[in-house]
Amino acid sequence: MPGSICDVLPSAAALLGAPDAVDTLGLTGSSGGVDRVAVVLVDGMGWHLLPELAGDAPLLASVLTGSAGKLRRLDCTFPSTTPTSLVSLGTGAQPGEHGILGFTLNVPGSDRVLSHIRWRENPPPDEWQPLPTWFGRLAEAGIGARAVLPEWFIGSGLTEAAYRGAHFVPTQAADDYAQRMIDELRAAPGLVYGYTADLDTAAHVFGVGSPEWHKAAVGVGALLSRLAESLPAGAALLVTADHGGLNVSPESRIDMDADPRLTAGVRVVAGEPRVRYLHTEPGATPDVLAAWTELLAGRAEVYFRDDAVASGMFGPVNPRHLARIGDVVVVCTGDSAVLATKHEPPETARLVGFHGAGTEAEIAIPLIELL
Repeated sequence: MPGSICDVLPSAAALLGAPDAVDTLGLTGSSGGVDRVAVVLVDGMGWHLLPELAGDAPLLASVLTGSAGKLRRLDCTFPSTTPTSLVSLGTGAQPGEHGILGFTLNVPGSDRVLSHIRWRENPPPDEWQPLPTWFGRLAEAGIGARAVLPEWFIGSGLTEAAYRGAHFVPTQAADDYAQRMIDELRAAPGLVYGYTADLDTAAHVFGVGSPEWHKAAVGVGALLSRLAESLPAGAALLVTADHGGLNVSPESRIDMDADPRLTAGVRVVAGEPRVRYLHTEPGATPDVLAAWTELLAGRAEVYFRDDAVASGMFGPVNPRHLARIGDVVVVCTGDSAVLATKHEPPETARLVGFHGAGTEAEIAIPLIELL
């Protein structure tokens, strides 16, 4: 079985000598004298995309041929969406434990749908996501833990949920991001975390494999090459991702708001186009499940909440988080997507690339080790 995104920071912490950190990935067995680790997450750099990316990213090409570093496959957590994966990375826990169970979630006891990427102070991050992070654990152990992030990320609910306890190093769009990472690595021992979203943004807006996506890949390749070439003595570089992705054609899209049979009995719609959470009107859950099962046959798996939880797709689920999952859970298969044009911003329907479900194209991610 592949390792998990949940293993990355505990293993990096073990490499840095943190107490109680378990090196599930075996990093300590292939390194010596490491006192600083850079962890870079490339949003949207799925395992299955590496061969196509290699032409734009020399370091990836070298890794794929075995002439640089070590490459292994990991899996992200489910749903394969950025907020969920970032918090799984930061906490080392499954979504059912940390509670960030999707791109958007219904706030229990209300009709509000919380978008995790627009989340600020309400609900309070330490209540909505109560688990400690490995950034905080490292800091408590006296080991530096820094996160080099765009300034507008800092103070958001998602940043607090995923990276709470880190020392934040703000960056501007005009900054040389690679140099900021290098400067932090050289400044002091410990963990330095970096993140880039350009590849995922291009995949969503223009599609995987588009000219814009390849242009973003060139930028990713330049960032990774500069980091690898500039590692100070005693430093290791780990590169991973939060999910993969795929393009969804117009004919593979279902707009639930255009079919009254799919909206009947539904009170709140959350999740995202590849994984829908349907919160139903009182007593309507069996009818909603039956209608969606019939109308999306061959395009999605449809579950009662309890059955979805029992399947283990979310990992162990803390009872306090159960109500965040829809009464009915819809997981797209193949290349289908369920739009909700009356419930979501119009730009969602214009996207080309998607992720969130449980196919290998979405779940499988790389871990590149330069130790």
